[in-house]
Amino acid sequence: MPSQTNTLTITRPDDWHLHLRDGEALAAVVGFSARQFGRAVVMPNLKPPVTTVESARRYRDCIRGALPAGSSFEPLMTLYLTDDTEPAEIDRARASGFVCGVKYYPAGATTLSDAGVTSLARCHAALARMEELDVVLQVHGEATGTTVDPFDREAVFIERDLAPLVRRFPRLRIILEHVSTAVGIDFVRAQGPRVAATLTPQHLLLNRGAMFKGGLQPHLYCLPLLKRERDREALVAAATGMDPRFFLGTDSAPHARAAKESAGGCAGVFSAHAAIEIYAHVFEVAGALDRLEAFASHNGADYYGLPRNNGKITLRREAWTVPASYPFGAGELVPLFAGELLSWRLVPADGRT
Repeated sequence: MPSQTNTLTITRPDDWHLHLRDGEALAAVVGFSARQFGRAVVMPNLKPPVTTVESARRYRDCIRGALPAGSSFEPLMTLYLTDDTEPAEIDRARASGFVCGVKYYPAGATTLSDAGVTSLARCHAALARMEELDVVLQVHGEATGTTVDPFDREAVFIERDLAPLVRRFPRLRIILEHVSTAVGIDFVRAQGPRVAATLTPQHLLLNRGAMFKGGLQPHLYCLPLLKRERDREALVAAATGMDPRFFLGTDSAPHARAAKESAGGCAGVFSAHAAIEIYAHVFEVAGALDRLEAFASHNGADYYGLPRNNGKITLRREAWTVPASYPFGAGELVPLFAGELLSWRLVPADGRT
């Protein structure tokens, strides 16, 4: 594909890791994802968390009710793994037809993870049933504890928790979500086809220096933290390398400006407003624009055993300025690259900008 092509048409992509929140926040953000993605794996870290198939059904109904008229966007639901998750709930998840996996948060690792797993040993029965029924485990791969350096949390987790988990349950399908280090990339590559990873736009585009450029940048604070430049380069190589175990997952996580720009500000980067445009920029800079479709539209669907989307989207080379903020209930939401220029723009279904 010529590097200076002015339009790019690909199979409609999917987002395999998305936070939609609920209530007014859900209504404010779901349309951004629906305009570009066919499906999204929706995270269960609400308050209270989505721990049962029945609560996932109710949440799914709320998401569908908040979609723009005529949208065909499909939310794929997840359950929040706890120390008390029963194998019977895994049975119900497998039979539901709309729960695509179970999310593992180490307790205290990130936003609304207080109800997460305190010890994987307490989850062995549920994990064994997941392995038996081929239910995907989606992992927030960060170690907790005050003795763990914040920039080493992924590497420590892989050594201390993930590697033993893979050995104990070799047939369990596991996704290391929002992989952020070269260590994480190397670990996935060393495994078989049952271990995969998602990559976010912020980890592909930015290194940890961006968080401190011109002063502290709270809207770039996310978990996992942005890492070193050599880590970012390893992520880009994985995303553009045509290995089907790496695929798109934005981890788009909306928080109101006031919650981000405060003491103890929330972790999360909101990227759903321009996700596919940002990924297109990453791939173009890497000289791999012709590989975006596999990463964004094929690999995740194939891993989950779902059909690839039938529809297409078109991106046009067009400079546009990201708004400084978007409405977010009673507040406002600051997006990734607020006020900055992007070089690609999604063409709406009617062809107009």
